[in-house]
Amino acid sequence: MISRRNIRVKVMQTLYAMDTMEQGTVKPGTATSLLNEKLDQTSQIFTYLLFSVARIAQYAETDAQVRASKHLPSAEDLAVNTKIAGNDFVFQVLGDKGFQVNLDSWKLRRLEDQELIRKLYNQLVESDIYKAYIAEPGRDKAKEKQIIEYIYKEILEKSEAFRQHMEDSFIHWGDDEEMMTILVGNFFSKPQLFNFLQLISREKLEYAKELLLTVLDKKEYTLELIKPKLQNWDPERIAAVDMLLMEMGVCEFLYFPTIPTKVTINEYIDLAKAYSTPQSGQFVNGILDNILKDLVQENLIQKTDRNKK
Repeated sequence: MISRRNIRVKVMQTLYAMDTMEQGTVKPGTATSLLNEKLDQTSQIFTYLLFSVARIAQYAETDAQVRASKHLPSAEDLAVNTKIAGNDFVFQVLGDKGFQVNLDSWKLRRLEDQELIRKLYNQLVESDIYKAYIAEPGRDKAKEKQIIEYIYKEILEKSEAFRQHMEDSFIHWGDDEEMMTILVGNFFSKPQLFNFLQLISREKLEYAKELLLTVLDKKEYTLELIKPKLQNWDPERIAAVDMLLMEMGVCEFLYFPTIPTKVTINEYIDLAKAYSTPQSGQFVNGILDNILKDLVQENLIQKTDRNKK
């Protein structure tokens, strides 16, 4: 469910954090502990996004209660439609035990901005799709899904206030934002396939930890391969992120037999463009390509077809 690209970003961030730490503060297990924290935040963000969708839907009941409790409620105040609060997808999310465990263990409820939820709910109420939804009697499964998807795609994703709320609440929100659109969409399509307590598969979790520990363990060797290719470049003036991405790329060449070299190069070019300087993509591409040619010539690249294992 969580992409390898996102895993690579978390490993890169962990390596960067390790590089900035004083040596005396680094203890055995520090690296994997930092990585786990970053991977956990991805699961936290996913859980909180679905929680926010549910809370907007549930606000219909709060709205009905507030308006009915007015000193002189109007007929409109007494006729607030609360259909969406009982939406099938809302019940499925809130009734999931793993979802509730995540909310409690990470204390995500305390992040809720009730005033923001109220404003987003009011925005939803004004939409034509919402008016059509509450106008229909009964519950059509397709319409139940459609209105919840609308809340996420058209209300949450397009709200600058909510995006700022996410940025304030989760330090690496920007790294996960794009992937969350895919992840949440997948959930709405097949919610029964999601395990909130294991949003990262064991395979990808093992890949993340193995990549992190391999880069740390093989750092001296990978630098021996990288530095001669820098030619007129001063290694001390090269962006730290570029160096980390090249170290990760070289480790994937040598120690991850199921990942094709072309995939590795393309992935690290994209990451360099996204997280480093405007020239970094071309720079990382050139260095990794040159190293790969040498490794192939020395018969040091051993790749296997994952599908044939």
